[in-house]
Amino acid sequence: MPRMLDVSEDVRAEIGDAEADRLLVGDNAPGSYDCTSCRTPGDSEQERTSTVLFVGDETAVLAFAHATCIPSQVVQVAEEQLQGAVRSITGSEQEEPDRTIPEQAVLGITSGLVLIDDELHPALVVEPTGAIARPGTDGSGGDEFLQLLLEQSFRPVHRMDQVPEVLHGWSILLAMGQLHAVLQPGTGGGAPVAWWQAHAPLQVTEGWRTAANKSQTVLVYAAPAGSIGQQPREDLLRDALEKAAAGGLLVAAAMPLAGT
Repeated sequence: MPRMLDVSEDVRAEIGDAEADRLLVGDNAPGSYDCTSCRTPGDSEQERTSTVLFVGDETAVLAFAHATCIPSQVVQVAEEQLQGAVRSITGSEQEEPDRTIPEQAVLGITSGLVLIDDELHPALVVEPTGAIARPGTDGSGGDEFLQLLLEQSFRPVHRMDQVPEVLHGWSILLAMGQLHAVLQPGTGGGAPVAWWQAHAPLQVTEGWRTAANKSQTVLVYAAPAGSIGQQPREDLLRDALEKAAAGGLLVAAAMPLAGT
């Protein structure tokens, strides 16, 4: 039975016309699947489904997602992440899977305005829902979220009185006044890829959007799980950021705005 699949030109170019056509007529395509974006069940016989090709240095994995979550696309990822995904799919690490394949944490993002030197700056605060393991490891090394970001040239924040340095190659994708993604450089100088992507575009306040359009720069702060929490007001968010900074649990970078 034909599936309601979307196969982008980029994906078709990678997998070939023959494989793409087999997918579209129902061969080699699952009926039900877990969406690679929102992790909830999907059904390619009942709803539009995107084919998403994850490509590493040596391995490629075809996955599926609700078309309402993300479009069909090719995503460049680290080879270690793909190898872990392949092992989990093939069941080659079924012994104690909770240890060999850590539960994937989700990056939560909060928008707010941060006052520095009497000027309001648009900011995003990134905090995972759980500990982040280094790709390809079993998580026994503890939470490495901050270390991984430091390796990406984020800088430690000790006080909230200075604007972070610009992180070249990264950007914030804003379209029609909504937050869509945080983009990072592609491997080998390729096109930018999503470091974080909204399942559905996130609304930002008029004040946040105005400040972002004025400065064309967004400040991105990141802290380990449990450091910031959901704060209902910007003054409480600022207090939580200052506490995390004082405890050595905050890194940051400034990123140019892409879009409007």
